[in-house]
Amino acid sequence: MRKLVELKKIRILSLHLVFYFFLIIHCMSFELNGSFTQGGLLIGKVSLGDIIYYNGKEIPTDETGEFMIGLERLHPSKGTIKIIKKNKEEIIRKLKIKQRKYKVQKINNLNKNKVTPPKEFYERIKKENMRIKKAKSADIKNSYYRAGFVIPTNGIITGVYGSQRILNGIPKRPHYGIDIANTLGTPILAPSDGVVVLVERDLYFSGGTVIISHGRGLTSSLLHLQEIIVEEGSFVEKGQKIGLMGDTGRATGSHLDWRMELRGIRIDPNLIIKTNNNNF
Repeated sequence: MRKLVELKKIRILSLHLVFYFFLIIHCMSFELNGSFTQGGLLIGKVSLGDIIYYNGKEIPTDETGEFMIGLERLHPSKGTIKIIKKNKEEIIRKLKIKQRKYKVQKINNLNKNKVTPPKEFYERIKKENMRIKKAKSADIKNSYYRAGFVIPTNGIITGVYGSQRILNGIPKRPHYGIDIANTLGTPILAPSDGVVVLVERDLYFSGGTVIISHGRGLTSSLLHLQEIIVEEGSFVEKGQKIGLMGDTGRATGSHLDWRMELRGIRIDPNLIIKTNNNNF
């Protein structure tokens, strides 16, 4: 009788071990790294053939199962990942997203033209915005971002991601990049490997502008350049010189405005630099 009881205990224990192993396998069904905060970039990996959704929207994967998720400036405190396995099994994971406090600056008594562009420039601005949007949507399938990232220039940080100005009582768009100030002609480098998808030397807002696609919908925009030395369609390597710092466009002084975007979601370049580059 005692032996039967012991055998029963062993069987139950074995079933528990199988159950826990099963849970561990599911917990390890995908990897996810990055900055779990507003403006952050998450990079993960699932098994080939799996379908992944984030907050109800399907997320593309590459040929290795790798995927990227961008967390917008005002992302809520929670997010949901759903993975549909090849066998139709579903895995759900809840994410906690850190909330940030952004700097708001109020400036009054400004000249009207400094707050709102004159109407005669509206059509130009519209066309330039369409050109920028098209460039950012370029279908670059290589995952060049795996090379990691470097700060594209030296200088003093004078503007940060997420901050917002209220000019003459009118809330303006938040700042979606980081501003790095230095003298005119300071070298500007490619922050990572990628393909140059846009070169414009005189855009209304950003002046001399270069946009680099790092692949899979991830782009860097480098604004206010005095000189550009790369051509549209060319491949650039991380750290390669692409131009010189300037004060072109609607800039109040010599600086670089570096912005990053993932499939329409503006992310914080500073968080990309802080993230361990091995995650890329």
